[in-house]
Amino acid sequence: MKDTHKHQGLRKKLATVLEAKGISDKNVLNAIRKIPRHLFIDSSFEAHAYQDKAFPIAAEQTISQPYTVAFQSQTLEVKKGDKVLEIGTGSGYQTAVLLEVGAEVYSIERQHELFKKTSLFLPKLGYRAKKLIFGDGYKGLPEIAPFDKIIVTAGAPFVPKALLSQLKVGGRLLIPVGEVTQIMTLFIRKSAKEFEKHELGDFAFVPMLEEKN
Repeated sequence: MKDTHKHQGLRKKLATVLEAKGISDKNVLNAIRKIPRHLFIDSSFEAHAYQDKAFPIAAEQTISQPYTVAFQSQTLEVKKGDKVLEIGTGSGYQTAVLLEVGAEVYSIERQHELFKKTSLFLPKLGYRAKKLIFGDGYKGLPEIAPFDKIIVTAGAPFVPKALLSQLKVGGRLLIPVGEVTQIMTLFIRKSAKEFEKHELGDFAFVPMLEEKN
């Protein structure tokens, strides 16, 4: 697993592109500069790793566009030590960004192929989540809740009530909602029963899969 000066230079350029698009969180930009994104995709497509676009990975999933990863990470406003639930581990790139900005990450993946691959891969790069779980993201992790932040990295047709209920008061849930294209939607929990909702523009994600019995 090589990470060369060329790769590092490409990451710096990518961070500059993201900054020009409105990413201002220094911790997020530093994570983009540091994490070797090319190692998260098939080596034959390495040339695409530091372009600001999504790219296919295993199990008909994608590694999200760097801007999307940075936008979601910035919008979550992660503070060091925050307990974060990630729905959709995927390649593990977003997981690595969350870890790099100081989160304690619990991450759920629905695709077994990706779960196995990422569970082995992330520790090799030195990224250790609190827990990686193979399971149904719609249910969240009630036994570990409540969470400071919850991030969903797949398009959800609706907002799962289980995820809202597992958020701390003052916490943030960021979820792309919609069938074909998604509206990035932020919920801030104001009290036990009250949530503030913000719609933050259109994005495109692969669908969030539910466990079928």
